[in-house]
Amino acid sequence: MRNLIAAALLLSPLALAAQTNNMQARLATTAYAAATNTAHPTAPVRVSTGVVAPKLIHVVDIQADDRDIYAVAGLDHKVTVSMIVDANGTPNDLKIVQTDDAAANQNVLAAVSQYRFKPGTLSNQPTAVPVNLEITVRPTR
Repeated sequence: MRNLIAAALLLSPLALAAQTNNMQARLATTAYAAATNTAHPTAPVRVSTGVVAPKLIHVVDIQADDRDIYAVAGLDHKVTVSMIVDANGTPNDLKIVQTDDAAANQNVLAAVSQYRFKPGTLSNQPTAVPVNLEITVRPTR
């Protein structure tokens, strides 16, 4: 029994190293397949090994209207917007994923469509990347 436990303790680091190498090889293969995908050359890539996420560089204020109950009450609310940031840093395919105030959705989408990003990159080349952006809308005080 002692020999079995000793063998398991000695071999477990080797098994873990082999598993890590296998995972890195799969990630590299996935990134290469995404980079060389000829069927959908403009398809966005997931942020993973070799892919750098876009960075927000320009924002626009969100305009409130009379229907925005959070703004009227002076409360903050959160909105999550799903989008694809293209190779030029422009958001496309905007969708509200989660919101506290449905009345403000159109104003949020109008403002986010004017946001600009430093584009995401794959192997130092600009590429389209999907992004979920959580925005906290604060009323002017």
